Amino acid sequence: MTGTDTSDLAALRPRLPSPVQELTDGRFERHGVRLLLKRDDLIHPELVGNKWRKLAPNLTAADGRTVVTFGGAYSNHLRAAAAAGRLLGLPTVGVVRGQELAGRPLNPSLTRCAADGMRLHFVDRSTYRRKAEPETLAALLRAVDAEDAVVVPEGGSNAEAVRGCRALGEELGGHADVAAVACGTGGTLAGLTAGLPRGRRSLGIPVLRGGFLDGDIRRLQDRAFGGPRGDWSLDDRFHHGGYARTTPELDAFAEDFERRHGLPLERTYVAKLLYALLRLAEEGAFPRGTTLAAVVTGRPFP
Repeated sequence: MTGTDTSDLAALRPRLPSPVQELTDGRFERHGVRLLLKRDDLIHPELVGNKWRKLAPNLTAADGRTVVTFGGAYSNHLRAAAAAGRLLGLPTVGVVRGQELAGRPLNPSLTRCAADGMRLHFVDRSTYRRKAEPETLAALLRAVDAEDAVVVPEGGSNAEAVRGCRALGEELGGHADVAAVACGTGGTLAGLTAGLPRGRRSLGIPVLRGGFLDGDIRRLQDRAFGGPRGDWSLDDRFHHGGYARTTPELDAFAEDFERRHGLPLERTYVAKLLYALLRLAEEGAFPRGTTLAAVVTGRPFP
């Protein structure tokens, strides 16, 4: 394949719009809240959830060139980018945080990336933090022999991705009063919010510590749309220790949810989102009669 265009992506047969599933759960119902699941995890078997929405516009822009992107050792984004490269015939390079990992056996996540043809380049954490600086980025591209590559940021969140996620809000607009999503880099929330109709709002549950996402989301909307769009808020209380970390309380909640509803919960994002929504419902954060939609952005790996 010498280029990537919209028809190439359509040939992958994404399931769009993704299904909306109503969940019967007495714990929400006793607070007058109707819970819907927006099943973005069913969009594509390998490019699941918001990864499809964020990667598709970036892959179209690549037009056959190498795609260089970034992530940690267990990055869902790296796995999705590697799978997309294999499916579309695009060369991919993953810049991985942690030089100390270079001499170790690959974990299952990075093994999948390599099996899908992604070249892995490990960098120290100081360099990784500076990856967006022009001089550091240029040096990284030289190091992987891909100076003319299309660069997709960590998590896939750039203006193209944010505009791609706007469709998520458009799909949900007629279904829910509040649309909620777990946040890593904030790109999905930035686009989702822009797609919601007037009078509907979005809620982001950050899965990282630090309280930095507010400014990042504003900057992403500025780049994608030229200014702020929609009504959104964040609740930083439910990260359970930080990215890819969990707690016994979260694990117990997820296991109970799986028994109740037969839906395996991805722990890094989806379990934290649903845990947060139940706690917020118990706190009275949603007026009685609210229809709440939770975006299922992924499923457990492997």
